[in-house]
Amino acid sequence: MHSYHVYLAGPISGLTFADSEDWRGYVAARLPPHIQALSPLRAKDYLKDRGVLAGAYDEHPLSTAKGITTRDRFDVMRADLVLFNLLGARQVSIGTVMEIAWADAFRKPSIVVIEPGNVHWHPMVEMCSGFMVPDLDQAIDLVKAILT
Repeated sequence: MHSYHVYLAGPISGLTFADSEDWRGYVAARLPPHIQALSPLRAKDYLKDRGVLAGAYDEHPLSTAKGITTRDRFDVMRADLVLFNLLGARQVSIGTVMEIAWADAFRKPSIVVIEPGNVHWHPMVEMCSGFMVPDLDQAIDLVKAILT
């Protein structure tokens, strides 16, 4: 069977490493073996003890402004599908909105997990999203249906 990649996008700034990674682990654990999850936090364990994350960290090449942008854009480009988790966002994630735009521009299927009234609810986000669902389990089911 063909192997697929799903990029797991969502807010990081304003959250701890654990809060940013927990939902990604939940999704990855529920995907079949032929679907590999890509996290923007992979190989960034040095951020685990930083507390609330904010912006770039110039002492680590993967976490500079250029490093974050380069790898995240590459991951969106190479992914077969992008899953965006915006649930419970307290502030707009500019990086995640950029990734929504990249996914649309690169014609990647996308699934946006969002609740009504979310700070990201916007006509352009809606129009650039392939699917919009209210919870991660529905998103996981869609990922499986699309990539299987």
